[in-house]
Amino acid sequence: MRFTKMHGIGNDYIYVNCLKESIENPSELSKKLSDRHFGIGSDGLILIYPSKVADFEMRMYNSDGSRGEMCGNGIRCVGKYVYDKGLTTKDHLTIETLAGIKKLKLEIEEGKAKRIKVDMGAPILEGKLIPVNNFEGRVIKEPLKAGGREYEMTCVSMGNPHCIIFGSDLEKLDIETQGAAIENHEMFPNRINAEFVEVIDKNTVKVRVWERGAGETMACGTGACAVAVAGIINGLLDNEVTVKLRGGDLKISWDGDTKSSVFMTGEATTVFEGDVCI
Repeated sequence: MRFTKMHGIGNDYIYVNCLKESIENPSELSKKLSDRHFGIGSDGLILIYPSKVADFEMRMYNSDGSRGEMCGNGIRCVGKYVYDKGLTTKDHLTIETLAGIKKLKLEIEEGKAKRIKVDMGAPILEGKLIPVNNFEGRVIKEPLKAGGREYEMTCVSMGNPHCIIFGSDLEKLDIETQGAAIENHEMFPNRINAEFVEVIDKNTVKVRVWERGAGETMACGTGACAVAVAGIINGLLDNEVTVKLRGGDLKISWDGDTKSSVFMTGEATTVFEGDVCI
């Protein structure tokens, strides 16, 4: 099987062109190939298919084999992959995902896609839709006890569910313990991603991410969007936000209207290509 290793600011996945390749058990394959000691090493597996409703379809699997609805860093790499590989000549693309059809705008440099702006759609703020147990309306500044600690959480879905914790001391954070405790908390029936946030100023935050099904990652695109939305509705951030993750920065913009799309801009990078026996 031919594969391409790519990353969006350190959030790395294995990409396979399923217009050519046939994958029988993507969940098991993701677990096998994602292993950083016995496999290729990645945060998961992303498969690119033809689509009847968009230019392409993206199917994303976490490193534990679970399927994710969306991946913000991953979808930017899909845009770069299909353009750089000559699968399309368009610099405006639509990509089908489990979280709906997403629109991409590619910035081209020297014949390659460099930066990609993604229309991530409107945020989901109702607790029952994120989902968060026992919440019908918004989940803003609500108490959460997890991992022996008490937090104040704001929850947002950007296709994937996110629990955002502001005021974190990122240097002292035991993310292995706290992230896992929040991910698997009984309040979140589908598990959840956890973002720990340090506000630098009204336009800048630092974030560490614990991703559902993958553990701590260098970055999370939907998580960066969720953090910006949560900061704006809590009055902590302005409408244009730089989210500084371990792997690099993402630019997020949202006008605060619950019906308006969140926009994410960032780079996508090809690391290497190869063949693997499956």
